[in-house]
Amino acid sequence: MADLRKRFGELLAAHRRRRGLTQEDLAEAAGLSVDMISKIEVGATGARFPSIERLAQAVQVDPAELFTSDLPKGSMNRGAFGEISAKLSSLPESDLVWVNALLDVALLRGQGQSMAKSKRPMGRRTVLVKTKTR
Repeated sequence: MADLRKRFGELLAAHRRRRGLTQEDLAEAAGLSVDMISKIEVGATGARFPSIERLAQAVQVDPAELFTSDLPKGSMNRGAFGEISAKLSSLPESDLVWVNALLDVALLRGQGQSMAKSKRPMGRRTVLVKTKTR
């Protein structure tokens, strides 16, 4: 039982951070105390079904997602993709937006290099990116 509580707490914390919420924000949204959120996230205590529903609603996931660490496609949670996903799960939404834009540029660059190789084996293409500073 402790393993399930611990996994539930870790997933709740990851979804909370992904949404850019503090424990205080989550506690307020779910109608629980900050102390209770802290205990749930470290697996020291469990949550009853009504609380689980409110927690899931607060982090905008289906309640079942708080009981599994599997990604929708099972094989994608291993290797480099799994490591990247784990790192991204702790970022707030604002940072995820920035990372998403960075990925778009990287993918365009990769496509550009593939096209350049097929058309001009010696050519190189440079993509300039306008970024906002923090």
